[in-house]
Amino acid sequence: MALCRSRHNGKKIAGRKRSIVTDTLGLLAAVLITAASVSDSAAGLPLLTTVAAAQPTFTKAWADSAYRTTAIDGAAKAGIDVEVVTRNPATRGFTPLPRRWVAERTLGWLMLRRRLARDYEALPSRSEAMIHIAMIDLMSRRLTGENTPTWRGT
Repeated sequence: MALCRSRHNGKKIAGRKRSIVTDTLGLLAAVLITAASVSDSAAGLPLLTTVAAAQPTFTKAWADSAYRTTAIDGAAKAGIDVEVVTRNPATRGFTPLPRRWVAERTLGWLMLRRRLARDYEALPSRSEAMIHIAMIDLMSRRLTGENTPTWRGT
């Protein structure tokens, strides 16, 4: 399981932060939509406790350094071992981080949906529903082998 957030990285912007938990294939296990001002550690704790309660088979998670001690300690109490994946400071340019790239790839798949990329939704619950619909569409296209063009191809 990989824990990730969308790319607001401490910027002072109005909007939402999408925190997701995926399995090792990149399929969505849980999602939490919060205000962009909410810290990643504060969002990670309820997300991991939700996953632990709903899917007790998850025992290991990989996260970035934004999910600090609060989320890690809370996940340990719920029975999930969280390993922080850090970037090597000597590395230059883009380098996919082990295990973390799975969640980043899932966020990339979600951003292929115009409604999620532009964030038209007024309520966080609607934004969460659109994420679930996008994942349902992705999984059904994989099962059927259909390759439907996205809005970017037009």
